[in-house]
Amino acid sequence: MLRLIKKFLSNNFPESSKRIYHTFNKIIYKGDKYFCPVCERSYKKFLPAGENLTGNSKCPGCSSLERQRLLWLYLTKKLKIQNQKIRLLNIAPDFAIQNKLKSLSNIDYLSIDLSSKLAMQNEDLTNLSFADNSFDAILCYHVLEHIIDDKKAMSELYRILKPGGWAIIQTPIEYNRDTTFEDFNITTPGERKKLFGQEDHVRVYGRDYFEKLRAAGFNAAEDEYIKAFSSKDIERLVLDKNELICYCTKQ
Repeated sequence: MLRLIKKFLSNNFPESSKRIYHTFNKIIYKGDKYFCPVCERSYKKFLPAGENLTGNSKCPGCSSLERQRLLWLYLTKKLKIQNQKIRLLNIAPDFAIQNKLKSLSNIDYLSIDLSSKLAMQNEDLTNLSFADNSFDAILCYHVLEHIIDDKKAMSELYRILKPGGWAIIQTPIEYNRDTTFEDFNITTPGERKKLFGQEDHVRVYGRDYFEKLRAAGFNAAEDEYIKAFSSKDIERLVLDKNELICYCTKQ
């Protein structure tokens, strides 16, 4: 049953069905305890999410998760992308953020993924078809932990970003781990979930993640944007108090 629910909520499920699902949820879960800054609505509760479908995590009205709500706040409140004329590439898009970005007329928006039907174009992140210096901004959110050749992927991201451009290249990081752990002999879903936290993850990044980005050419900063919010705000917006934004630029 859990697998069927997860399939329904995946990015490969038809967009029209997602919209119907969200429309009903906005009615069913209407309330004032929690607020989603992505769909800009209040709810009496948020829904379970993740590998085991537990916890108060997912917005019922747009399916945004903690990390996506923080990302949207960062994009609109700190970077103010709604006031920028940019060409933006979104890698492995999620339903909620993609819809918001598509609605902004000032953004020339493109999304890519290796296979997801939600993406506008299919691309291999380790061998992109775009010319050098093609994009003003890039969103690569929780992607690199799925890719074996992450060095090549980082190199490709750097190559297609324009000088002076910015990229948010986010991944789960264990901050108590100095170095990244990976073992490509581990290939079964069960082993990967046990060691890397998810069946389709191929590594666990440590604090050296930022050095890896710098080695690819980026200026990579650990932005503690979450500290801009009070504990009350974090609870009401359902954010992860430990999430850092990895903000990168290209000179």
